[in-house]
Amino acid sequence: MKILGIETSCDETSTAIVENGTTVLSSTISSSIDWHKKYGGIVPEIATRHHVEVIAPILKESLAQSGLSLEEIDAIAVTQGPGLIGSLIIGIAFAKSLSLALKKPIIPVDHILAHIYSACMDNVGIKFPYLGLAASGGHSSIFIINDFDDFRLIGKTRDDALGESFDKVAKMLNLGFPGGPEIEKRAAKALNKKMLFNPPEIKNSYDLSYSGLKTAVLYYIKKQKQIEQQEIDSICFGFQEAAFQSLIKKLELAVLNFNTDSLAAGGGVTANSRLREMLKGLGIKLYLPALKYCSDNAAMVAGLAFRLYNKTGSGNIDFGPYSVFEEKWKP
Repeated sequence: MKILGIETSCDETSTAIVENGTTVLSSTISSSIDWHKKYGGIVPEIATRHHVEVIAPILKESLAQSGLSLEEIDAIAVTQGPGLIGSLIIGIAFAKSLSLALKKPIIPVDHILAHIYSACMDNVGIKFPYLGLAASGGHSSIFIINDFDDFRLIGKTRDDALGESFDKVAKMLNLGFPGGPEIEKRAAKALNKKMLFNPPEIKNSYDLSYSGLKTAVLYYIKKQKQIEQQEIDSICFGFQEAAFQSLIKKLELAVLNFNTDSLAAGGGVTANSRLREMLKGLGIKLYLPALKYCSDNAAMVAGLAFRLYNKTGSGNIDFGPYSVFEEKWKP
């Protein structure tokens, strides 16, 4: 079964054609990130306009890569949310138009669960139940995954997402946007590998919090009369270690309490080599996406859609976007 995936939740416009949930026939992405950099963050209006301009050419490129025509597509999958409302509307309207014109079934897909599924695309042997981790610029969530359509949210960020905290700390240090790659690079160069900050912790919960850690970094910077380049490297190392240690503690607790031996993790932050190293240290079976599937992409959307279609069939075309993840999947 060949599914066309469409992803427009934030600043990436992506289409992909995936066969039977794992074989990627094409994957095309156009990012508007360069337009956002001078503002130090994502500007929703810019992202939405970019989707409008490029979504049709992106689809044409995906079809050319796959060697398929639209008539040879079996179903349409699209990100329903969470994300920027304007951006989501563009993708959903485009997908519905294709579905109606081609008389093909349409499958709405959760963006966060698609990130976790991206770790399974090349690892079809993963067995339920397993822990699922989504770590990105907008979301930090921990699940128990019992099936592709049966999952339980057990932990989430109460404030800043993990990737969001990286962006904000990078802004404090004038490292540019997005902040994750630059902080990772500077942390690896640090000569002083000391824990400058305490890992944030919420007791008796799988929830995460990064606003306090971000504030601790801000106060540390303000206390310094002058910050040399080596000190910036040390701050990046200390912040990154504290942020990741906090996450690892929650995952260790979940492994212990839910007696699971597998973890699938996806999202932009899982491209970080230090986080990958620490996740491997959990001592359980670890499933991570290829680096090209860590950021927002339509291949993961089409891949998960295949599994959902096999379980529940086509979705009703009468659906709209949603933006707040916790409201939709509140326990």
